[in-house]
Amino acid sequence: MDTTDWWGAHLLHRGRPDTPWARVTDPVPLGRLRERVAEARALLAAEGVRRGSSVALQMPPGLTVLQVMLATWSLGAQVMLLDPRLKQAETDRLLARCEPQFLITSPQLGQVVAGIVESCDVVVAARASGRPAQDEVCLVQFSSGSTGLPKVIGRTPQSLLAELDSYTALAGMPGAGERIVLLNSVLHTMGLIGGVLHGLNAGVEIVLPPRAQPSDILRAAVETRAEAVFGVPVHFDLLSRVTSTPLPALRVAVSAGEVLAHEVYDRFAETYDVAISPVYGSTETGIIAADLAGSTRPPGVGTPVSGIAVREADGGLEVALARSPYLLDDGVDRYRDGWLRTFDRCRIDAVTGALEILGRADSVAVVGGLKVDLVEVEAVLREHPAVHEAVVLAGDVIEAHVGCEPQLESGELVRWCRERLSDYKVPRRFYPGPAVPRNSNGKIIRSRELLHAAYATSGS
Repeated sequence: MDTTDWWGAHLLHRGRPDTPWARVTDPVPLGRLRERVAEARALLAAEGVRRGSSVALQMPPGLTVLQVMLATWSLGAQVMLLDPRLKQAETDRLLARCEPQFLITSPQLGQVVAGIVESCDVVVAARASGRPAQDEVCLVQFSSGSTGLPKVIGRTPQSLLAELDSYTALAGMPGAGERIVLLNSVLHTMGLIGGVLHGLNAGVEIVLPPRAQPSDILRAAVETRAEAVFGVPVHFDLLSRVTSTPLPALRVAVSAGEVLAHEVYDRFAETYDVAISPVYGSTETGIIAADLAGSTRPPGVGTPVSGIAVREADGGLEVALARSPYLLDDGVDRYRDGWLRTFDRCRIDAVTGALEILGRADSVAVVGGLKVDLVEVEAVLREHPAVHEAVVLAGDVIEAHVGCEPQLESGELVRWCRERLSDYKVPRRFYPGPAVPRNSNGKIIRSRELLHAAYATSGS
């Protein structure tokens, strides 16, 4: 894979050196980005990173991790993005599965609770058990799967370029000279490709508020006269609940990650006089559908973008892909004959092609725009020596129903999960007991409503 020419010529060296490309507190010109990428490239090369190397990045979200990512690509190496919120046990599992040759971290990683870090130190460690990059994949990401194992997803330069073309062709997408207040994670698909890489490609300045508090977001939008705000439903929920701050330059608000609640959609429009526009996609495919005209009401997500073909099969959405996006097999049949099963239930208008997303058809729940594999949480709970069965379900929050020894209390289960799972995966409610309720056939009940009905009947 020749990422050197691609990222160097196609993105990194577009635009005048004094053009702002991003800001946390102050605008950062493209010229400074190029200098920082060159410095990071020299550091990585001195540590042995070269064409064909596999490099895992686990750093605080911010400008430094983006500079290191671009430097890694400029050397022709493959980037694996590890979420900085992962607990050590989760990180170890991913490193064991993928075996990168290098792990790049930062001393500030464990010190950061939330928010954007403008600058941090870089630590490069070679891994003796690592193996070189395989195939032409330049970006490796991870997503929850329905077996308890994270899905390992590979994107090629060609697929990323095609996605950038889809964004460029999307009517209403911010263009040259405009500014996006970006609230999506810069390490996940929408924030990285639809935000950062589209910004470099199209000359859009990316504004990253230091914290995702309404006051910080509104201050950033007002001070920069931002034309767009990108986020997930929880961001727009928070913004719609605060005292209105006029945003006269705002023309588009883009929500991704999960279906937006009707009340949030209506409240935001009333507060800011801008309707929230949906963007729908996945880690495997990138953007699938969108409507930036503000004319699509939830659960609608617009029509398929340029270059994307979809179909409905047995109530579920499938997307046409030239190749499987999965680098490792987890035993689930998701890709067949050029079509990827998304496991999202859908409805497609036969005349307009407009797409509605109706929820998940597997064990994956969406929490604040982040996907949680409930099977993974169950597996972690069953590892506790006093637990013999567990059912994890999602309603308004994630809840765990646990069959365990009588001395085991909810507090111990919370501690156990927090040591082994990212905070957003930890159940908010625990129901410990001698056994998880069963139906008349002796099978464990996996319906939230039926479980609570069983508790009410038993008086527990």
